[in-house]
Amino acid sequence: MEDLARHSGATVRTIRGYQDRGLLPRPERRGRANVYRDTHLSRLRQIAGLLDRGYTLASIKELLEAWDAGRGLGGVLGLVAEVERPWSDEEAARMTRAELNEKFGGTRDDAAVEDAVELGVLVRLPETPDEFLVPSPQELAVAAELHAAGVPLLAISGHLRELRAQVEHIAGRFLDFTTEYVFQQYLDHPPTDAEATEAASLVRRLRPLAQQTVDAELARAMRALATRYLRRHLGETAISAPADAAPATTSPAPVPPPPGPAADAAEPVPLPAATVRAVRELVGAEHIAAFIAAAAEREVRARTMDALAARR
Repeated sequence: MEDLARHSGATVRTIRGYQDRGLLPRPERRGRANVYRDTHLSRLRQIAGLLDRGYTLASIKELLEAWDAGRGLGGVLGLVAEVERPWSDEEAARMTRAELNEKFGGTRDDAAVEDAVELGVLVRLPETPDEFLVPSPQELAVAAELHAAGVPLLAISGHLRELRAQVEHIAGRFLDFTTEYVFQQYLDHPPTDAEATEAASLVRRLRPLAQQTVDAELARAMRALATRYLRRHLGETAISAPADAAPATTSPAPVPPPPGPAADAAEPVPLPAATVRAVRELVGAEHIAAFIAAAAEREVRARTMDALAARR
């Protein structure tokens, strides 16, 4: 057992534990000696590899029992490899500290670099202390553009932390969804080689769907929200415009009360003409009052919730 531990890197205590759990076959008995073979060493390496991939000892036992029964592990390991390979075609790059400083305005900022290392945006290379691995050059390029536009580096890293939590939530929801409707049939029992191979093929087919869905929904949301932001701020600009500005952008226009029994109780509120025009373009003339009322109500609710949260 000491020889097996030395060759495998496992401790004697670990090997005994695996034997007690039925993960490792008992040694062959020769007189007073226990003899371990290459098959034991191979099994220990398989267990270590599966543990590294996040499998529990209980699930590893099921997989190994299936393998011992002749069902094979090749398909399962192929599925694991398919899931673990990069989910993007982007290739990592290397960047020296001097190149990094130049990319971000030529100023050395040790605090920002430490923050980027903590987030995994930069990875230190022990063999070359003045050089970093950049797992996602695109992500770093986005940070450089934001910084060039005037955003402080620590604000960028703070935004990334918030964004990462939200994106991980989306990824988790996508995995829950696909597991429930696609992959559960392969995961409620130790899959056969054929089932694992089929599941790996499905992973390859479905791999791009998460990003495509998020890209499409993000584009839709950005277009809608950016348009509203622009129109809202243009309206605010019109409110503060000088008195000699064109009447079309400064004169307030009354908003008609929404139709219905409550119309008599509604109070007309003067709004800038530019705001009314923007809302008309967005939702149509017949929905102006309803849209502005709904937007105001949502803002009031949001502020109420913020005030309640602040009391905690």
